[in-house]
Order: sequence, then C-alpha cells, then structure tokens
Amino acid sequence: MRTWIKNPLAVLAENAGGGLVVENGVIAERVPSGKAPASPVDATFDASAHVAIPGLVNTHHHMFQTLTRAHPAAINKELFPWLQALFPIWSRNLKPEGFRLASRLALTELLMSGCTTVSDHQYLYPPGLDAAMDIQAEEAAALGVRMTLTRGSLNLTAEEGGNAPEGGVQGVDEILADCERVIGRYHDTKPGAMTRVALAPCAPFNVSKRLMIESAALAARHDCRMHTHLAETRDEVDYCSEKFACRPVDYLEEVGWMNDKVWLAHGIHFNDDEVARLGRARVGVCHCPTSNMVLASGQCRTKELEAAGSPVGLGVDGSASNDNSNLMEGVRHALMSNRLLYGASAVTHFDALRWATEGSARCLGRDDIGALAVGKQADIAFYKLDELRFSGAGDPLAALVLCGAHSADRVMVGGEWRVIDALPVGVDVARLRREHGAAARAFLENY
Repeated sequence: MRTWIKNPLAVLAENAGGGLVVENGVIAERVPSGKAPASPVDATFDASAHVAIPGLVNTHHHMFQTLTRAHPAAINKELFPWLQALFPIWSRNLKPEGFRLASRLALTELLMSGCTTVSDHQYLYPPGLDAAMDIQAEEAAALGVRMTLTRGSLNLTAEEGGNAPEGGVQGVDEILADCERVIGRYHDTKPGAMTRVALAPCAPFNVSKRLMIESAALAARHDCRMHTHLAETRDEVDYCSEKFACRPVDYLEEVGWMNDKVWLAHGIHFNDDEVARLGRARVGVCHCPTSNMVLASGQCRTKELEAAGSPVGLGVDGSASNDNSNLMEGVRHALMSNRLLYGASAVTHFDALRWATEGSARCLGRDDIGALAVGKQADIAFYKLDELRFSGAGDPLAALVLCGAHSADRVMVGGEWRVIDALPVGVDVARLRREHGAAARAFLENY
C-alpha cells in the first residue's frame, strides 16, 4: 500500500513541499513542491490544511503521577519537599487498576499532542504492582504508540540514607530479576520496534551504588539503554558531595554510566568541565522545561550540551510536576525558557522541534524515527491552523510553537492512523476522563 500525503501546508523536511509517500509503514519518498510521486500510489491524503512534522518523542515521564496533579500537599514546593509530600501518598495508594488508568490517560494525552514514541520512568513498585511494565506494554499496544519501557527502581529508604518511602522500595536482587524478565519479554532492537526496554534506577539519592553498577552490567549484556535523574537540583549536588565526596557527574562515571547508552533526566546543574565530559561520552540529556519551571529547579544548558556532543531530547516529566502530558506544549516552553537563558536569536523554533524529535530519538538510541526522511518509520504528526490562536500567522512551522499548538488533528504511527479529527482511534475519551477522575479522587480522599 503506497499512500501519498499530498501537498501539506508546511512540512518539517527538505524537498518535501509536495508531500511524502508512505509504503509498508515507512517513508518511501519525499515529493518536491509541484511534483507527483515517482511511482503510482494506491491512496492519497489531502494534507493541504495540515502542518506535518515528525512524530514527537517523549524521553522522560512518570505516568502514575497523573493521579496527583495539583495535589494540595505538593503545590508551590521545590523538588525535595515536593517528593516528601507525595512519596507517602503514592506508595500507600498506587494499585494496579489506578496505575493502568494513569498510564492510559498519560499515553492518550501524549498521543493527542502529536507524540508517537514515549518513555516512562516508572520507578515506584509498591506491593502488588509487580506487573507495571506489562500493564504499560499492553496500554501502549492498544493505542498503537511506540514505547521504551523504562524499568525504574528504588531501594534506599530515608532510614538507609535515601528519601524513598519504605512501602515503595524493592531489594536489589528482586529488581534485577524483574529487569531481566522485562528485557526478555519486550526488548526488540529491530528497526520499527514497538517496544524496547531501558534500565533506570531512580536517582543517586534513593538507590544504592550496587544497584547502579549492576544495572549497568545487566544493560550491557542485553544491549539496553540506561536512564536516571541527575543534577536536577542544587540539593542533589549537595547530597552527592556529602554522601559520595564527589559531584553527580563524578558519581556517574564511578558507577560505570558515562557512555553513549545513557540518557539523563533534567541535567541542570553541570559546570563547564562536566558539560565537556558528558559531551565526549555522548551521554544524552532530556530537557524538561515545564517541570523545571514548576519546581524552580533551574535551566538545562541545552546549547552547551549539544555543542559538546550530547544528544538533547525533550520530556514532559511527571504529571504532578508538569502538570500535564502534552509534549507540544513542552516544545513551546523549551523555546521560551531557553530564550531567557541564551537570547531571542540564539534559540529558534527549529531548535525546540529538533529536541522533541531527532534529539529525543537519539537519546532513546533510535535511528529509525525522529525525522521525515526516506527509510524512517512513517511516524507523523499533523496540525491544523484553524483555531483563533493561529489567525494571522505568517510562518506555519513557527506558528506551531509561537502560537501554542497543543493538539494534533491527525497522528500516524508506522503508517497507521492513530488520531483522526483530533481524537485517538478506538478511545472513549469521556469514559477515560470519568474513570481516571474517580481513581484520582481516591488519592485525594486519603490526603
């Protein structure tokens, strides 16, 4: 089946003004303006009202947190007090049914914003939630989105020098055994894979050194990527100095994580030497602008990291620190927050879109997505400019970011339509809102 996506209003690809040809789930041809495909097509989609960009790639999230958005115990706090308020609630109340609804809602939100590949840093495993990765794999498959199942972990409680609640931690051997199980079941390294697996101890302040080292060894054996929070706040830098007698990047190197299989969440408080070292090692960094602003954590040094050689991606971060799962909104926030740091002419809408597509794909170790190029997977987000916010916009691609697009009209994953007329295919959005709202109210009742 060859489908011509014909004459888009604008497209984020060179020599594709006439559109794209999709065949067997892959981009087979870029059609120049005024031209027709080189070979006959079986179907045509008129894209003249749409701006087409690569499907967005989310590289950091905590989907269970959709159940505690704007929670009264946590608003108007920085990271550590925020965690202290919410950790006990999460570890006490998170059950499989609520976790499934939280994941379903977050995945649906991401998809509706134009996201085609997702990663969720699921580190919380209270008793009864052993099948968290299986639940997320099922929910992603039902929606038709690609997912890196990021098997996170916690193993240090406050009594042991960390900050995790006792009800949310697991032993190292238990964690590693389940990591191996998840890898065996879901890790697919082939091009076009719908699921891959990454190993993700939560952060230096709530996992042990042994867990970091053994996770790295396990990931190396199975060709998996690794993910963790690093240098999100000054408090974390102080913690590493006190507990490990070194800074976070030094600790990363000490536990064997300084390599191109790693991507970090936030990566805010790096000095010049650390930026250079991370770049030489090709360690990726996921920029989380919305969360960084909500928690007042600071600003990721995106431009310096990219210049040094680190892939820079984009993530929405947890829905209790964002407080939503809209990556297109995150693109706009990335542009605005980085202009405050670097200046209006130094950061463009192309930079922000690149972080959310090509940069994020590199963080996840995927060279088959992230761009509208021949041979890449046909993961495409389409936006209309018919809302009042876009009236008068002169540059369609810039308008997506500057005017604040937040909802895709159509989304294609692997050549299949997953969003049509701004609604996810096969999802009863009203029912999902009711069911998820009821689960979230149960959390509030225990506050």
